[in-house]
Amino acid sequence: MSVAPDAGILDPVPAPHGAPEPYPAPAATVLAALLDAGDLDLPLPGSGSTPQRWARLARLGRRDLPVARLAEGHTDAVAILAGYDRAAHPGARYGVWASRAGGGARIGRAADGARLNGTVRFCSGTHLLDRALVVADAGDGSTRLVELDLHDPRIERLGDAWRAAGMAASDTHDVVLHDVPVPAEAVVGGPDAYTDRPGFAHGGAGVAAVWLGGAAGIVDEVAATLRPGALDGGGDPHRLAGFGEMHAAVAGADTLLRATAARIDADPGEPHHGAVATVRAAVERAGRTVLDVAPECAGVSALAGSRGLTARLADLQIYLRQQHGARDRAELGRVVLGGGV
Repeated sequence: MSVAPDAGILDPVPAPHGAPEPYPAPAATVLAALLDAGDLDLPLPGSGSTPQRWARLARLGRRDLPVARLAEGHTDAVAILAGYDRAAHPGARYGVWASRAGGGARIGRAADGARLNGTVRFCSGTHLLDRALVVADAGDGSTRLVELDLHDPRIERLGDAWRAAGMAASDTHDVVLHDVPVPAEAVVGGPDAYTDRPGFAHGGAGVAAVWLGGAAGIVDEVAATLRPGALDGGGDPHRLAGFGEMHAAVAGADTLLRATAARIDADPGEPHHGAVATVRAAVERAGRTVLDVAPECAGVSALAGSRGLTARLADLQIYLRQQHGARDRAELGRVVLGGGV
């Protein structure tokens, strides 16, 4: 999908015929098909085509958030490897497992070389991926980024860690590492290679593009329920007002996302922490608006009669929690007051 310079990240909101149906096949099948078709061969962040990259991620989120979550993780891993002049294994489905909750991964030395141990939480694609970039505590105050072959039998998957309906199809669980060998070639970059690069912040804005696509998919679903009456000159004015509020929220965040992409492309060596934090907060606010307004705007008939709408609401509710709410907004406030945006 090409995006004109004056276009938004998203296609016009709402889609004329409602949201496209979520993918009917299991997420693993869809991810493999997208990979085989070249649909996950995205421009790298800061390459001059960041709007196109985010537009394609947003389009996936607009159709199917769990699939988009996996696609975003794969494309982020590919971009990280490229930043260190490394290529992804052909045909392999990648993820980035970076959570430090619950201890995270630890890299240590044994007589026969480095080993990984520990529990990594919230690993999307636990049973679906072939390889993952794992952030591990090095024990010296820094971290290391390790590329793992997920077919190693010393990697244990805890399949009951995710019990929510939202984002269940993203196959997100906890992973326990039991003395997994780390050969020298598996270490990507140097100390703190994951966070000490402009692409770390740029990737955070790419995640926001997926969130925004998820919000737009909900708006599309609601639009399909309202359009017949509204186009006939009728329609409940309160529901139409709610719809207008959602549209404005999503369109405004889309404009800011496009401006942020342009800033990154203009100066790709700069992390743009303030701009990225701003756009993530704006997209979160737009998503919260959609989650708050959509159920009332759609009405009980649409909620009860559409498995797609309720699933989209549940998915976005969970996925938005990657943003840490007030804590992230407080940090943004400090950055703004310090002149960092």
